[in-house]
Amino acid sequence: MGYIKTLNKWANAHTYYPLDLLRIALGVFLFYKGIFFMSNIHLLIDLYEPINSLAGDIMLVHYVAPAHFIGGCLIVFGLLTRWAIIAQLPILIGAVLINFIGVMNPTNLLLSSTVLFLCVFFLFYGSGRHSVDKYLKMQQ
Repeated sequence: MGYIKTLNKWANAHTYYPLDLLRIALGVFLFYKGIFFMSNIHLLIDLYEPINSLAGDIMLVHYVAPAHFIGGCLIVFGLLTRWAIIAQLPILIGAVLINFIGVMNPTNLLLSSTVLFLCVFFLFYGSGRHSVDKYLKMQQ
C-alpha cells in the first residue's frame, strides 16, 4: 500500500494538463469503441473470429462492449481510473494478440498497441490532479 501512496505523491507533484487531456482522450476513445461495438455486434464477433474456440460469443459481447462503454466514462471523469483500466487490459491484450493469431492488420495492431500502452501508463500514473478521484480525496 505504501508503494501506491508513493506513486500517487509523485503523480500529484508531476501532473500536467496535457496528461489529463490524454486521459480524457483515452476515455472518449474507449467510450466511442463501446458504443461502436454495441451497435455493430456482428463486427465485434468477426474481429474475434480467430479465437472463437477460446472465448464464447456471448461472453465476448457481454464483456467487451460494456467494459469499453463504462470504463471509458470512468476514465474521462477520472473516477476509479485504475479499476476501469484493469477491466480494459484483458480486452486490449486480446486485441493485440488477435493480430498475431489471425490475419495481421497493421492499423489495428498499432491502434490497439497504443491504447494498451496508454492504459498501462495510466494504471501506474493514476487519475492525475484534475479528476473526480482527487476531488473526493480532498473532501475527506
